[in-house]
Amino acid sequence: MPDRLSTTLSALADPTRRAILARLATGEATVNQLAEPFDISLPAVSRHLKVLQKAGLIAQGREAQWRPCRITPAPLEEVSDWVEAYRELWERRLDRLESYLDKLQEKKKPASRRRRST
Repeated sequence: MPDRLSTTLSALADPTRRAILARLATGEATVNQLAEPFDISLPAVSRHLKVLQKAGLIAQGREAQWRPCRITPAPLEEVSDWVEAYRELWERRLDRLESYLDKLQEKKKPASRRRRST
C-alpha cells in the first residue's frame, strides 16, 4: 500500500486534477460546476474526484441533492513540507558551491595581475 505522500503526488500528477484543485481553492463547487470547463464526460470528472478524495485532497458534503466539494489542505501541507526540506538542502549545496567558486576566483586574480605587470 503506497504511503500518503505517494498517493498525494500521484493524484497531483494529472493536470485535470490540478485544475480541479485550483478551482476548489477559490471555494466550494458542485460536481457539475467543476466539470464545466473540461471537455470530458461527467463520469470522467467523477473518477478524477474519487482519486482526489482517496488522496485526501478534497471532501464532499451533502446538501439536499447536491454534493459540494471542498479542498482539504493537510495533504498539500505534507507535500509542501517534503519539498521544503529538499529546497533547503539544495540551497545549502548551492551556497557551498558559490563559496567554492568565489575561492577559485580569488586564487585566479593574483595570477592574472602578475601577468599584466610583466
